[in-house]
Amino acid sequence: MACKAPFIIAISAALLLAPSAFAQGAGDPTGVWQTQAGDARVKVSKCGGGICGTIVGLKEPVDPATGKPQVDDKNPNPAMKKRPMIGLPLFSGMQPTAANKWSGQIYNADDGGTYASSIAVAGPDTLRVEGCVGAICGGENWTRVGR
Repeated sequence: MACKAPFIIAISAALLLAPSAFAQGAGDPTGVWQTQAGDARVKVSKCGGGICGTIVGLKEPVDPATGKPQVDDKNPNPAMKKRPMIGLPLFSGMQPTAANKWSGQIYNADDGGTYASSIAVAGPDTLRVEGCVGAICGGENWTRVGR
């Protein structure tokens, strides 16, 4: 009977740790995510103690008006208006604020603005991305498409 006790303790410990291990895996924001509208894919990676997000794909990578690759033409800085959309960094200063949550700023290429933002892993394949302009906030869910 004494020989079975260590085995039972080991099994019990493994069962208790299993949900924790799953939660950590589900809370990993790194990988490639598709925006809710499906117009872009963003690679999220760890950097500087936080996370970074960079555009790695576009639904329409070529601007139909120019026949050339899409550029950051809504940027208010004239020097940045010609930078390519693919490779464009979206997140800045994204640092952990809670389990599975980061806060910092997000660049919105649709209007050239940078906004206060938070990112939260809402499930193994869902990333909740929120941004605020003053008291007005909005958000969307991104879907994991790759690791």
